[in-house]
Amino acid sequence: MRISQLEGKRVALWGWGREGRAAWRVLQQRLPALPLTLFCPAAEAAAAREETAGSLDVRADVDGAALAAFEVVIKSPGISPYGEAALHAAAQGTQFIGGTSLWFAEHADAQGTVRDTVCVTGTKGKSTTTSLLAHLLRASGARTALVGNIGLPLLEVLAPDPAPDYWAVELSSYQTGEVARSGAHPQVAIVLNLFPEHLDWHGSEARYIQDKLRLVTDAQPRIAVLNAADPHLAALSLPGSQVVWFNQAEGWHMRGDVVHRGAQAVFDTAHTPLPGRHNRGNLCAVLAALEALGLDAVALAAAVQDFRPLPNRLQTIGTCDGITFVNDSISTTPHASLAALDCFAGQRIALLVGGHDRGLDWHDFVQHMAHDVPPVEIVTLGANGPRIHALLQPLADAGRFGLHAAADLAEAMQLARTALGGQGGVVLLSPGAPSYGVYRDYVARGRHFAEMAGFDPEAITAIPGIGIA
Repeated sequence: MRISQLEGKRVALWGWGREGRAAWRVLQQRLPALPLTLFCPAAEAAAAREETAGSLDVRADVDGAALAAFEVVIKSPGISPYGEAALHAAAQGTQFIGGTSLWFAEHADAQGTVRDTVCVTGTKGKSTTTSLLAHLLRASGARTALVGNIGLPLLEVLAPDPAPDYWAVELSSYQTGEVARSGAHPQVAIVLNLFPEHLDWHGSEARYIQDKLRLVTDAQPRIAVLNAADPHLAALSLPGSQVVWFNQAEGWHMRGDVVHRGAQAVFDTAHTPLPGRHNRGNLCAVLAALEALGLDAVALAAAVQDFRPLPNRLQTIGTCDGITFVNDSISTTPHASLAALDCFAGQRIALLVGGHDRGLDWHDFVQHMAHDVPPVEIVTLGANGPRIHALLQPLADAGRFGLHAAADLAEAMQLARTALGGQGGVVLLSPGAPSYGVYRDYVARGRHFAEMAGFDPEAITAIPGIGIA
């Protein structure tokens, strides 16, 4: 659905975060006479009325009947379409779309393809991969937009002048279906990996995977760049797209620390700024995408040396009293915590895990702690901290590691410092869980971690390269 097609319809906004504000501004500009209603929490209602100078009918109460009064509801990504209110309204004919869907519909050509657009999704590593993609595109001399879930809603860059040569778009599982819903097809779509996540939003692991894959199954990109090492992706059949595999011997893949293209050794990643082996492996996805765009990926690979890592993602924020503090606040799955541990193998690690409990299974994490080299200390915290603690307790009793329970992050930091016993090491915040209920988001959690470690939280938050450059 294009923005012009909203004219004359009964339209509401649902959510007043950055995405909701972006949608309101675009509609004010394109369709100034269109009456709009906003559904948002009571805590945001007064601010919304003030910001919009009364141009919105702001309602703090939302249910299925209220939503069903509208033909189209433009909802923020964090609001699940599988909730009772949304399902009731959808059954009455209400159409739910998001800013991502509107942007793609506006940018599609006559064949439905959004040219020069590379979409990136995956459970882990999508932000770094999208940022790295933009960095290497810019190294080729191309004006490139780094946008989407990484922190710049697409509707905030609806019609830049001049337009960029390429769009590097990060998409969460909340947004991948929006691309398909727009009726548009990305030129290139990268899917990195799939692990269970966001089960509270999607309702089940099967639906999470299905929704995530809609970027390639339903949106049918011209070229799909897929991870051959992921079993869910390896089993895919995409007759509507050209499929390019990475992490496969015939294509871009890693051998040790060296990136290869087939049999050709291209680039040694051992001393690059990419944090973690998984991110170095995702460099292969980026190079495969660049090649699919017709660029010289072999020549561009060395530009990774100038890449600036993103905040809150295996971010070393500093060393104090012999302890190095690493902020991996964006880690929201047990698999992400395991990948973070692998980055510091052989070092004395005090790991901080736990946060919002959305029902993810931690047994695989526990098995790794039983059979791999575990951290010397583990501190659990958050709503799911007691559940994780109980699973780990038998291993701690057997002497595999020290185990501690904290009421909050401040206590967890104190316990971690004490547990390392003045012998140095790494305090690693890789919680494997969201921050909901305690912090506004993972950024706020990372900032508090930096503050508790004795560093300036303002210095760690900027995302390098976001926007158009």
